[in-house]
Amino acid sequence: MKFKLIFDDKEEERELDNQQTILDLLKELEVSPQTVVTKKNDQIVTEDATINDGDTIKIIQIIYGG
Repeated sequence: MKFKLIFDDKEEERELDNQQTILDLLKELEVSPQTVVTKKNDQIVTEDATINDGDTIKIIQIIYGG
């Protein structure tokens, strides 16, 4: 089973681990959940959302400035 990951202007197919969540993925990528917004199939989701076969996950970095 696979899903598509879009992150840092890169798109890749990734293998899906059994019952993987967005938080599991962020930990694997060493990304803090407080610094990104995550979309699953074009819908904003929380870190506890489960990734399913065929999903498209997009991780969007939040930019702070002043």
